[in-house]
Amino acid sequence: MIHPDNKPKLTDSICTVCGSAEVSVFLDVHQVPVHCNVLWPSRDEATNAPKGDIALTFCSSCGHIFNTAFNLDCMSYGQTYENSLHFSPRFQEYATALAESLIGRHDLHKKVVMEIGCGKGDFLELLCGLGKNKGIGFYPSYLQEESGISSKGDVMIISDYYSEQYADYKADLICSRHVLEHIGSPAVFMASLRRAIESRINTIIFFEVPNAAFTLRDLGIWDIIYEHCSYFSPTSLARLFESSGFRVQRLEETFGRQYLCIEASLTTNGTKKSWNGEVYDLERIKSDVLSFTDRYQKKIGDWHLRFEKMKQKGVNAVIWGAGSKGVTFLNTIAGDVIKYVVDINPRKHGMFIPGTGQEIVRPDFLHSYHPDAIIVMNPVYLEEVRGMVDSFRINPDIIPV
Repeated sequence: MIHPDNKPKLTDSICTVCGSAEVSVFLDVHQVPVHCNVLWPSRDEATNAPKGDIALTFCSSCGHIFNTAFNLDCMSYGQTYENSLHFSPRFQEYATALAESLIGRHDLHKKVVMEIGCGKGDFLELLCGLGKNKGIGFYPSYLQEESGISSKGDVMIISDYYSEQYADYKADLICSRHVLEHIGSPAVFMASLRRAIESRINTIIFFEVPNAAFTLRDLGIWDIIYEHCSYFSPTSLARLFESSGFRVQRLEETFGRQYLCIEASLTTNGTKKSWNGEVYDLERIKSDVLSFTDRYQKKIGDWHLRFEKMKQKGVNAVIWGAGSKGVTFLNTIAGDVIKYVVDINPRKHGMFIPGTGQEIVRPDFLHSYHPDAIIVMNPVYLEEVRGMVDSFRINPDIIPV
């Protein structure tokens, strides 16, 4: 739902990055699934999945965007939370190149690397395997031994949230991918991380988060999900790190501009930030926020119209991608039109989409199903999807969102 006047409304909240009260709500979205990455074993359970509201709020002081309707008590990242992308060759290629670049730039050979929120440990294992490093991971719902610590070769994963109590675990690289956007108080978290590192000036910090600039400028609206309480622009991410006592060394948009990657080290006396802020400036993001609501509304309307035409013509379509984008798209646009969702991740097969209840199927299901159209939720995977579809000897329209 959009504000009728299409104008930002004032809120009594303060920015979770810089503490400014110069914040305003510019988009309300009501009753979306609380978890896009928790799938359900039955259609009934899926359609009754918990829901919550999103109130996207913009800080004009630092460019940060956050959800003022977010309720941390709704969040549960247990064993059923599944967001791994490493089954995709395209994503694995990206992750491998990322690991190789970090190892090369920072001479991470026979060193110690740490990952906060390591999930199943896929990226941590890459860093350790490629550089012959020792790895320490933290993930609270990781399948564990009774001790709470699991080991796989040179990788040790601790089934707990990272905090200052683990300050004795020293690392040459501390990384965290797609975690910071889930943290309700990022400034508090980064201050805690800074204290835990103490005076180890050679420690490199690497974080990867979704790019709010892509959401705003490229209308990546299917990335607006309840699980993300924060949406970082390059300006707000740099501001967060600098105000927390870190020196930003590198900040870039990656993965088709969908992600932001930041590298930093501790600020010491006499050091100056090296990042020059050219990726995206504050005035530009302000402009994008002002135009976003109208553009969001138009995109939603265009897709509703497109599906009405597909229904009239009897087009049989499937969605490719049961991740956050697919769940958001189905709950916003196509919940009563699409019957099946295709995903490459075998852990999702036979499960059901929260909110709308579609069954998730294997890619080779299409060999017998013969859809007229496949709607690909992430254009980055278009060539990968086309290759698999061609192998099934079917010829549907392949439509990127």
